Amino acid sequence: MMTAVFQVALGGAAGAVLRYLTGLGMVRIVGHTSFPYAIITVNILGSFLMGLFVVAAAHRGLTHLSPLVVTGFLGGFTTFSAFSLEAVTLYERGEMISAAIYVLASVGFSILGLVLGLWLARGIFT
Repeated sequence: MMTAVFQVALGGAAGAVLRYLTGLGMVRIVGHTSFPYAIITVNILGSFLMGLFVVAAAHRGLTHLSPLVVTGFLGGFTTFSAFSLEAVTLYERGEMISAAIYVLASVGFSILGLVLGLWLARGIFT
């Protein structure tokens, strides 16, 4: 158990640092813009890497590295890869309705949660 926790912590730290550096790199490439280029870049790249890892790990017997790579590194690197994996897993199982509900509810309620948090915090702190 503690080995997995350590793997998640180590991977998460590395992923978060790489996400930060990717953000700095995107600012150098495209400049400061209102569009979140860095976040969309890490989300697409991280989802791609998760797809590669999940299949490679299953075929090479490396699923024991999932806490390090999937939960830790890619979880720290992206803001979207675990969500993408769960949505596609539901889809591949033929659970189309569940996949659609999951995607719509995750996006919709996450945005709603953010709006409610902003509203509450602004009511308290302003």
